[in-house]
Amino acid sequence: MQKEVTKSWALFIGIGTIMIAHGLQMQLMGIRSVVENFSVITTGIFMSGYFMGYFLGSNTTPKLVQKVGHIRVFAAFASLASLSALLAAVYVNPVMWTLSRFITGISLVSCYIVTESWLNDRATNKNRGQLLSAYMIILYSGLGIGMLLLNISDPTNYEPFILVSVLLSLALVPILLTKRSAPKFKKIGTISVKELYEISPLGTVSSFCTGLIHSAFFSLMAVYATKANFTLFETSILLFIATMAGVAFQGPIGYFSDKLDRRKVIVAVTLLSAFFSFLSIIFGSQSLENMYLSTELSISKILFFIVVGLYAGLCLPLFSLNLAHTNDFVPKEKFVAAGGGLQFIFGIGAISGPIVCSLFMNWFDINGLFIFLIISHIIIGIFGIYRMKIRAVAENPDSTFTPVPATITPAGLELDPTAEYIEEPYTEKVKKMLDRKGVRYEKEKK
Repeated sequence: MQKEVTKSWALFIGIGTIMIAHGLQMQLMGIRSVVENFSVITTGIFMSGYFMGYFLGSNTTPKLVQKVGHIRVFAAFASLASLSALLAAVYVNPVMWTLSRFITGISLVSCYIVTESWLNDRATNKNRGQLLSAYMIILYSGLGIGMLLLNISDPTNYEPFILVSVLLSLALVPILLTKRSAPKFKKIGTISVKELYEISPLGTVSSFCTGLIHSAFFSLMAVYATKANFTLFETSILLFIATMAGVAFQGPIGYFSDKLDRRKVIVAVTLLSAFFSFLSIIFGSQSLENMYLSTELSISKILFFIVVGLYAGLCLPLFSLNLAHTNDFVPKEKFVAAGGGLQFIFGIGAISGPIVCSLFMNWFDINGLFIFLIISHIIIGIFGIYRMKIRAVAENPDSTFTPVPATITPAGLELDPTAEYIEEPYTEKVKKMLDRKGVRYEKEKK
């Protein structure tokens, strides 16, 4: 893996730096919204602005890349993301913050598309699984590091927002200095929602609910912690644990999903997630009651950290489980298209998640976050049990569990080693040989 990462150092450093900035900005705005006395519904709305931008950008950016190229698109949108951070620092009000999050969503998904299509161009059938693993590790590591950076300054100051802007600007440098030419953009089709539901009802419903869950959890967890009077350090550690647990649990859950009926694993994982959400309400309430008794971490607060970490470890692999389950019912050549369809459905759920969850937090106070998560997980579990009763187990030897980030685009899904065989690119030696023979490389490759 080290060799492949070294060759793609510019891309990985660029996207890793962007994820550090994203992790910091997302939680910074959640904490600051509590300090500024924004209502939780207002916070849910402007947090959803990110996913609205993400949804729009995922559909418009591919056309833009085809017109002006990868490097220009990456540079333009990384700069826009940097501008959105400054916008949030200067204008602290819900309207401008919704606009800021919307611009950030468009910008980041554009950077994802550029990075993933570029990696896909460099991939061969032997190394694409390694590239995907490295990409996922860098995404989540960057996200976790960004959350730890919450401790550098008080969220009420402008310095953290300036740092976000600086990081996003720095992400441009390695991409702009790379020597390797950008690839030609490959347009990838997707399966319609109706067709996808006919292929895999559970995969479709579960993907929508997973979008609700993931967006609500990461958008409003910092709001929960701040309202529960956690210190800034405790909040950052809690979010870091949740993010890293999601990465650590991917492997074990994927192993069991390949050995058992995948639907049973989805049902078990989502119902266990609901259980740990319930425990989070109990231990969260106890830590809130005991916070005035000691300045140190109480036992109930430590237990709260543990159960939230276990919850995140179980729920974050759900997108990968949904993808693998859906692929059980489609031929290998449609894996990427099916994944693109699931990402579309996930995005619709993600837009709704923070808004609907904020209503629950308005009705049930901060525990409304976990009540919303419990209900969403139970819906997946009940529907999964129903589907197991009316449909036999599918056997598709080409379909296996592959850990992927929920933000992945269809271009990134082609890095899945179980996807359709890709045509190997010519080496530089072969290109020179073709040139000597008077054969145009581009024409020969086609």
